[in-house]
Amino acid sequence: MAAHGSAGDAALRREAEQWLQWDKNPKTSAIVKEVLAGGNVGELQKYFGSRMEFGTAGLRAAMGAGISHMNDLTIIQTTQGFCRYLEKNFSDLKKRGVVIGFDARAHLSSGGSSKRFARLAANTFISQGVPVYLFSDITPTPFVPYTVTHLKLCAGIMVTASHNPKQDNGYKVYWENGAQIISHHDKGISQAIEENKEPWPQAWDDKQIDSSVLLHDPYATINKEYFKDIQKQCFHRNINKETNLKFVHTSVHGVGHKFVQLAFKAFDLRPPFAVPEQKDPDPEFPTVKYPNPEEGKGVLTLSFALAEKDGAKIILANDPDADRLAVAEKQESGEWKVFSGNELGALLGWWIFTCWKNQNRDARSIKDVYMLSSTVSSKILRAIALKEGFHFEETLTGFKWMGNRAKQLMDQGKAVLFAFEEAIGYMCCPAVLDKDGVSAAVITAEMASFLATRNLSLSQQLKAVYDEYGFHITKASYFICHDPKVIQQLFDNLRNYDGKDTYPKSCGRFKVSGIRDLTTGYDSSQPDQKAILPTSKSSQMITFTFANGGVATMRTSGTEPKIKYYSELCAPPGNSDIEQLKKELDELVNALEKHFFQPEKNNLQRKTE
Repeated sequence: MAAHGSAGDAALRREAEQWLQWDKNPKTSAIVKEVLAGGNVGELQKYFGSRMEFGTAGLRAAMGAGISHMNDLTIIQTTQGFCRYLEKNFSDLKKRGVVIGFDARAHLSSGGSSKRFARLAANTFISQGVPVYLFSDITPTPFVPYTVTHLKLCAGIMVTASHNPKQDNGYKVYWENGAQIISHHDKGISQAIEENKEPWPQAWDDKQIDSSVLLHDPYATINKEYFKDIQKQCFHRNINKETNLKFVHTSVHGVGHKFVQLAFKAFDLRPPFAVPEQKDPDPEFPTVKYPNPEEGKGVLTLSFALAEKDGAKIILANDPDADRLAVAEKQESGEWKVFSGNELGALLGWWIFTCWKNQNRDARSIKDVYMLSSTVSSKILRAIALKEGFHFEETLTGFKWMGNRAKQLMDQGKAVLFAFEEAIGYMCCPAVLDKDGVSAAVITAEMASFLATRNLSLSQQLKAVYDEYGFHITKASYFICHDPKVIQQLFDNLRNYDGKDTYPKSCGRFKVSGIRDLTTGYDSSQPDQKAILPTSKSSQMITFTFANGGVATMRTSGTEPKIKYYSELCAPPGNSDIEQLKKELDELVNALEKHFFQPEKNNLQRKTE
């Protein structure tokens, strides 16, 4: 038994023994009993080494036993903390209440599932006299922020791990403004979780909620109201009714199928063909390696086959919680083109502005129009805004920033028409202050139907947008790195490149003309050298501007063991040598990988298709 010698091992055992007193889930407590009996410190470390960190994205981790995983007990503890934090912030919490939604994820070996977690969370609030609007069935993530705003609630919780691997789950939190929480709330909630770890008396008795007057089911109301609200973005009903364009839709074994069908109906479009093997929710995601439409053509194999069979030209793919959207279009050559998030952002931005312009003939109203995108996304909206006269703003990465900024602007009487991020997230409808793959899917279908009446494809229109506003070519990828020390070293090296506190002056043959480091707050382009966007010491992010008009950002991911990079080359309108621009960007990216990432030296794993 010498393995238990050190103080650290003893602390792990105490943590595990404490866990067993509190955990009433037979599957997770059996796992912990077995690990304790076996005395394997490595195993104990895996389950009890560190508590999942509650960040602005809430929680995201694998389902399983112990404080490092998503399970009944960690959900109860998290919700107890969140409940206490809300009580502190809202004197009318017991009048207004919260909404809770869930996706279809489940994990047999630990007995965890999104629905079970949602019920336990609802039980926690109801035990404290807080009304809960708990969806009775699976819903898309955007329905939760929509419900917060629509019913004027204090907060919302969505139990989902979005497009993560099947063993994962997550707990995503929205504030009363209908946007995801931003910093200081995450710290406050974290602290409240630490102070409320012991389950409250009724914590495990979730049967009691079914007879409670505090439990409401918003499913029917919200399904009616949401589809009524998104129709405000429907501008070509007559074209929709007549179009011969055919669409294929896949929900990749997630929640999206029913809701996209209803959205098409709301816009008077014929329903899309659904990929039969993927249309029903299945927590095993059996037909795909990763349930993430961002990963490119692999996820769309079955969609391509169905489109060929049914003669459909356009594929719409949602991720499993239906807050993202990927789009593919069949080209004249017979090849399929999968649009990048930036390309679809360019198309939707052009389309939504064009629709707005047709509705608003008063030239003065344009001064109150805004579009937003995140700082690692294409600057195409900036180019459109400059030429058309509306406002464009960039925010930090993630919809939490765009949602919160959009709400601020709307409260000042501004119209925020559209926001997007390159990770295939689009906010096309002001009723949802988060990315929404359901409204984005149907608005894309209306845009394609309209373009078809002009004999234009989406790809041709994209080229027209670039011709008018200047080519914006982007390239993004990532390296996988499981060692935080290596990541830290890589970024430290960039900050002390030619001696202490010096950044690189060039990258291969490309001269660096500007640097913004949002980890330290340094920005070489500002008079006082201080960055304007908020900085965060807990995540790494450096943006390099190059003399050739290129921009590249390197950053760590908040939810995955990745170092990501995003690069873009922007040309002024009229520069039509796209092949030359692509070649230049490829060379820039190769230099970035070779000199700044040094994958061989740092033992980084490349993204695999």
